[in-house]
Amino acid sequence: MTTTATVADDRLLPADPGVRALARELYALVRDLPILSPHGHVPAGLLLDDQPFADPTSLLITPDHYVTRLLHASGVPLDELGVGRGPLDERAARAAWRAFCTRWHVFRGTSVRYWFDSTLRDVFGTDVRPSADTADALYDLLADRLRQPEYRPRALFDRFRIDVLATTDDPVDDLAAHAALRDDPTFGGRVLPTFRPDRYLEAADPGWRDAVAALGVAAGTDTSTYRGWVAAMEDRRAHFRRHGAVSADHSHEDVGTEPLDPADAERLYARGLLGAITTDEAAALRRHMLLEMARMSTEDGLTMTLHPGVRRGHHRPTLGRYGPDTGHDIPLAGSFTDPLRPLLERYGTHPNLRLVLFTLDESVFSRELAPLAGFYPSVYVGAPWWFLDAPSSILRWREAVTEIAGLSRTSGFIDDTRALLSIPARHDMARRLDASFLAGLVAGHRLDEDEAADAVVDLVVGRPTEVFGLGPR
Repeated sequence: MTTTATVADDRLLPADPGVRALARELYALVRDLPILSPHGHVPAGLLLDDQPFADPTSLLITPDHYVTRLLHASGVPLDELGVGRGPLDERAARAAWRAFCTRWHVFRGTSVRYWFDSTLRDVFGTDVRPSADTADALYDLLADRLRQPEYRPRALFDRFRIDVLATTDDPVDDLAAHAALRDDPTFGGRVLPTFRPDRYLEAADPGWRDAVAALGVAAGTDTSTYRGWVAAMEDRRAHFRRHGAVSADHSHEDVGTEPLDPADAERLYARGLLGAITTDEAAALRRHMLLEMARMSTEDGLTMTLHPGVRRGHHRPTLGRYGPDTGHDIPLAGSFTDPLRPLLERYGTHPNLRLVLFTLDESVFSRELAPLAGFYPSVYVGAPWWFLDAPSSILRWREAVTEIAGLSRTSGFIDDTRALLSIPARHDMARRLDASFLAGLVAGHRLDEDEAADAVVDLVVGRPTEVFGLGPR
């Protein structure tokens, strides 16, 4: 049985030899450029503490819902993978690793397989293929690497040439870790917080009243009224801005933005505080507040990102036992044109708004997102994320969006990951696919070679810099 993996230098490039040669030239222009990651979930504390990673399982398996969900679908209970268990001892970590390696075949053809192959070769320097026969030897090899100084978080951050890394943060976070990293003369990276207020906008959710009370404490503002709630949000956004934030991130089931008159907003907010608000009323209050968030972005300059359409915690028993982000969030159908109309009629042509729209519904790429970005100067189409951040989906997205909105109305690649070690693999994947797409346009005489060369660099550097306002420190 073969125990080594093939990771080809021309992976993801076109099969046609002539187009592949051009794609190689374009890819070479961006292969070694620094990484700009304006939306992700790696915590700042990981880099601040700079502690060695404990073991291969807790680094590569347990926290990665891309991995654990397919293993769960293949019959492995989540607790055997360490989900919800806290730190694993040596025996448990090895057992989880063996379960992963034994079922390596379930990842064939997936983006997880691509990222893992790239990570094993490019980060750890091994071509050993995971399997039942190689599990222990591969675990030992990776564990040995992780004990070495060059595999600590800051060393990897530098090796990966990450220039900007955005985290995702709660509005009440004091952002002390970000401040410490910024002021640390031994750390040269740029780690930016991102304002993520989702749970403060869902008035029917358990814990919402406690959350808005904590928001008021953090802001030094009385949140017993609707006006106080809005003022507290504005205060915390300003706090994030002072700590380098460039965006505010929002994820709800829909992107409705219907306005309420002030009296109705105050009434619904009061009902929320009493615990008497209905699901429909809470949705109306959240949609109104999302419109307010757009207004705030026109005033403080934070790029507004929307990635709706997910049924969170689809399997309630798993949610209750293991908590959120454990692999059972499932996409919903997307709708943007009418739900966003109130927001765009008010702010769509505002010179200070940058609005990035993401979707998990491929059917709206060319029907809704591209046409919106093709008219409104504030709107950009976000790169495929989550279930769609895979090679075939990314190419379908490029084809669907580009013919209507062009390249300049897109966001640049978004890795959206909690896994530090997968960041270079994901960005490299995007660069190869963009080079392939542009090479195809040149081969079809739809683009000149010098334009393709300009465009491939712009997609890596220019788009994220413009869309997320990534100016100098």
